[in-house]
Amino acid sequence: MRYLLLLCGDENAASLAGPEMARRCHDWAAEAERRGVRQAGTGLRPPAEAKTVRVRDGAVLLTDGPFAETKEQIGGYVVLDCPDRPTAVEVASRHPWAEAGTLELREIVGPPTEP
Repeated sequence: MRYLLLLCGDENAASLAGPEMARRCHDWAAEAERRGVRQAGTGLRPPAEAKTVRVRDGAVLLTDGPFAETKEQIGGYVVLDCPDRPTAVEVASRHPWAEAGTLELREIVGPPTEP
């Protein structure tokens, strides 16, 4: 079963995390790859650089920033391939970002698609 692990937090948490958190996240990713459960993942540019795209009545509406008006934003993602939800939760709970922000774990519907 594949899962999307969203790494969420406010910009203060990200700035406070620093290089030690980055090192720990890289170590977590390496361990998850050794276990064969990490398929992909990376951090994202800051929310201020986001663009929100909508199409209404055939017109493309482009606005700056994320759509959600919340303090927490998505800062990165990981795609996990685990045999079951308990394993995915165990893998996610070891991610260092759980100590600074919030992790959202969601099962991916359907098989992977090819580009």
